[in-house]
Amino acid sequence: MGTYVERLWQPEDTGGLSRKDRAAGRYLAYVPDELSLRLPQLGERAQSAAEDALVVLARADERVGSRGGYLSHLLIRSESISSSWIEGNRVTPKKLAIAESLRQGTQAALDVVANVRATEQAIAELSEHTREITTADLCALQHVIEPRLEYGLRTEQNWVGGSGWSPLRAQFVPPPESDVPRLVDNLAQFITATEGNPVVRAAIAHAQFETIHPFVDGNGRTGRALIHSVLKRADAVRNSLIPISTVFAGNVDAYISGLTGFRQEPALLDDWVIAFAEATERAAANAVKLAQLVSELDEELAEQFVSFRRESGVVPNAPRRDAVTVKILDSLAAEPVLTAESVTSRFGVSLASAHRALGELEAAKILSRTKDHKGKLLCWTADRYLSLVALTERSNRVGGVDTQGKKIRLGPPAPAREQ
Repeated sequence: MGTYVERLWQPEDTGGLSRKDRAAGRYLAYVPDELSLRLPQLGERAQSAAEDALVVLARADERVGSRGGYLSHLLIRSESISSSWIEGNRVTPKKLAIAESLRQGTQAALDVVANVRATEQAIAELSEHTREITTADLCALQHVIEPRLEYGLRTEQNWVGGSGWSPLRAQFVPPPESDVPRLVDNLAQFITATEGNPVVRAAIAHAQFETIHPFVDGNGRTGRALIHSVLKRADAVRNSLIPISTVFAGNVDAYISGLTGFRQEPALLDDWVIAFAEATERAAANAVKLAQLVSELDEELAEQFVSFRRESGVVPNAPRRDAVTVKILDSLAAEPVLTAESVTSRFGVSLASAHRALGELEAAKILSRTKDHKGKLLCWTADRYLSLVALTERSNRVGGVDTQGKKIRLGPPAPAREQ
């Protein structure tokens, strides 16, 4: 059973704060129990939901198959956009892809790029079955997400939500900083050693992490990245990642409510596991749909390019399989932002050949140019692949259904279908 600890709030720097936020007072910080290394007993409905979600995950992963390598990157982009919306950042798939490729852009876009890289790093480094997860691993993950902050666990009290700059008015106050090392160490042991349904393990690990809130910032994004690590190291998925937090972002209030229920006495664990399992199934269905859409778009653009060459009188109509244009077409799902330099480096061709290939694909309306505010060419983008990321992100938000004609409460606008 978790406990509440009464603490005194005495703000030191009150400059620019309202009268209410300048006030000292007492508040209650919640200290959760350490997690048992054995999964708790769930009710029949929650257990069934978790088992069903695990089957759906396996089927989705199998259907994605060999496309999972680059599809995962698309899915991580989609999830990172949703994570950024939960955190208050506003960024589109195109801005994100450009910032990622060129390493420049708005601070919001660069923050989301950091989340993409951190998620991929978490999967690569923390998903090894025999690897012991440590507090240092979790700190390293958070530091990739928030490199501007000092490395390590927080050494001060933090809080979540509320109407002002004070824990006295917060929605939730995590445990005192003195309890954080012990709780994070226990969470790392839980991720390492616990056996049983991976969906239940991921749900509990995520909720416990968010309850501890062990860092000054980046807790939400780090906690959502951990979901993938738990599922991957348990072999729940092998080929691809499932963007579960994209579904959470569709209803932030329900997400926060689920975490709040997890912290109640007695904890509403069954409710949280059921909600997590339902989000998992919805996200898995959309991952499969995205794989199908990518395959269809691959074929459509290949045919579009042949038709363009035919109408332009280029012989042969179909380019050679080793042509630079074909190599670019084959990589667009994974690399939707291109420069002449990146094409030269990736495919070992001359700068002139890269420019010719990019120009031909632009003329075929497969790529479009992106310029800066001064009119200088920055890159070429495959906007239709980027639109698939937006469609997946929006579909998850509204509940895994067609977004046409259904308005969503939060999120980027619908992408243009005629691109």
